[in-house]
Amino acid sequence: MSSESSSTVQPVEDGMHTITPHLTCANCHEAIEFYKKAFGAREVMRSLMPDGKIGHAMLRIGDSPLFLADEFPDYGAFGPLALKGSSVNIHLALPNVDAVWEQAVAAGATVKMELADQFWGDRYGQIEDPFGHRWSLAQHIRDVSEEEIQEAMKNMCA
Repeated sequence: MSSESSSTVQPVEDGMHTITPHLTCANCHEAIEFYKKAFGAREVMRSLMPDGKIGHAMLRIGDSPLFLADEFPDYGAFGPLALKGSSVNIHLALPNVDAVWEQAVAAGATVKMELADQFWGDRYGQIEDPFGHRWSLAQHIRDVSEEEIQEAMKNMCA
């Protein structure tokens, strides 16, 4: 490591967060356009491989970065459609969940859990994008104590 990098380079770049989702998508070009329509994503950059596939792209949704790349089977990089699902859910905290929900569904997302007011204080629902990634969309609408949440969860299992 050079002395310059230790004194002048920030270990976490401005505008980045400690955790950034990095999605692998079949047909990443289409995925980028979907995220723009569905979530109002802004494209920051796109790096193409010689064959035209996306090796790396960066979008921003709200104040958060999102990385994307095409599938690269030779490197074990497959999207959820090729894997027949994903155990990951990407959570979007929004000030206008109903509007973004309608926008995402109109853009082609599939509803997996209807948007509704939930016992933990959020208006919340889940969708799946056309590339197999699952997203939860939420807007905090009321403050709920930990005790109220625990009681509601206990009643769910009764």
